[in-house]
Amino acid sequence: MPALADHWHVIAPDFPGFGYSDTPDGFPFTFDGYAGILEKFTAALNVSRYALYLHDYGSQIGLRLAIRHPGRVAALIIQNGDIYEDALGPKYAPLMDYFAEPTDERHAALANAVSEEGFRDEFLNDVRPELAGRIPPDLWKLSWPLMNTPRRREIALGLMEGLKENLAWFPKYQAYLREHRPPTLIVWGPQDGFMPGPAAQAYLRDLPDAELHLLDGGHWALETNLTEIVLLVRRFLARVHAR
Repeated sequence: MPALADHWHVIAPDFPGFGYSDTPDGFPFTFDGYAGILEKFTAALNVSRYALYLHDYGSQIGLRLAIRHPGRVAALIIQNGDIYEDALGPKYAPLMDYFAEPTDERHAALANAVSEEGFRDEFLNDVRPELAGRIPPDLWKLSWPLMNTPRRREIALGLMEGLKENLAWFPKYQAYLREHRPPTLIVWGPQDGFMPGPAAQAYLRDLPDAELHLLDGGHWALETNLTEIVLLVRRFLARVHAR
């Protein structure tokens, strides 16, 4: 954010159940619920035109917001956010097996992923060993204590289970992209067992004019390729803003 804030107004909310945000009773901890609170958040700040940075769960949340208010989207920046089921990587297999047959054993495996070790595996993912050294352990050592309460672990597990319902949204996201064709920059770390390079290239089916860069990195490419991504984002936003 500081690398962009000299020229653009940059906003990044913590969602309920994550970071230092609360876990309010009655809040729907679903992708739709998060899209709704993001909608209210932008309204409260009177932000009516924006570029959306979509990553991981944020791709599901941000695209739902875009579908609700397509005229507000000036541009998209997409980093390792999956919306093409046929391009998902091999690490999705346990989730797909659970969706097909939700046994107790498979449910326990999902629950075990909501742990410090699970967070570590998520951050390191499939990056090459020499790149893994650039990913600071603070990402899981400091974030896990914030998540390690029964309610927050329950929320995290529920979102993982909610990915099954989310698959039905993939065609809706794709239809939005085809219809509205927002200016789009795709910066992607293909060393990602969940969302490899083909998951990025699939966006070109619906956004043939998108700018695509496959980087030497993984799912958390901002940790390993920050300087490169900042330069690409600055150039992209300058072009979009000049229109």
